[in-house]
Amino acid sequence: MGTVTLGVSIAVPEPYGSLLQERRASFGDPAAYGIPTHVTLMPPTEADAADLPAIEAHLDRIATAGRPFPMRLSGTGTFRPLSPVVFVQVVEGASACSWLQKRVRDASGPLVRELQFPYHPHVTVAHGISEEAMDRAYAELGDYEAAWTCGSFALYEQGADAVWRKIKDFPFGAGGGTPAVPAQGGYSIDAPSLRP
Repeated sequence: MGTVTLGVSIAVPEPYGSLLQERRASFGDPAAYGIPTHVTLMPPTEADAADLPAIEAHLDRIATAGRPFPMRLSGTGTFRPLSPVVFVQVVEGASACSWLQKRVRDASGPLVRELQFPYHPHVTVAHGISEEAMDRAYAELGDYEAAWTCGSFALYEQGADAVWRKIKDFPFGAGGGTPAVPAQGGYSIDAPSLRP
């Protein structure tokens, strides 16, 4: 069956997703239209196509244990000079994203993966373009704001044309569980929820 390139992420919903994709394109980023606007939970990872059912079952278990949580984006940040990226910051929902990405890559599952850099949830708006264009992205989106309730995450596959396409959505809470979200101090807190 061969290998596939997979990613797991939280989609930035409309109208925010399209707006940020258009802005990314306007800064000259050639990848803008091939990458849906998102917060990464697992970066591009090679997997055996035959493992897809096990991968989907693993992600389904994680989503079932989760609950919807508030997400808020505000302002910009950058990973320069370590990495040529400008991003919109996740200012609410970051601890829940961190909890999720750890579960996705957990050693007990089929998507074990070491990260090149420490996990930092964000929404990329410019990558690998000129410094001037990166500076423009950083400045022009400096007052950007968006907020929504995150109710799911999704599995994506990168095609031979380098375009990322959603394979499956994983809504939270089918099992009604509550994840323990590690807080900055190392103790656990319940994941925030907007469900009654």
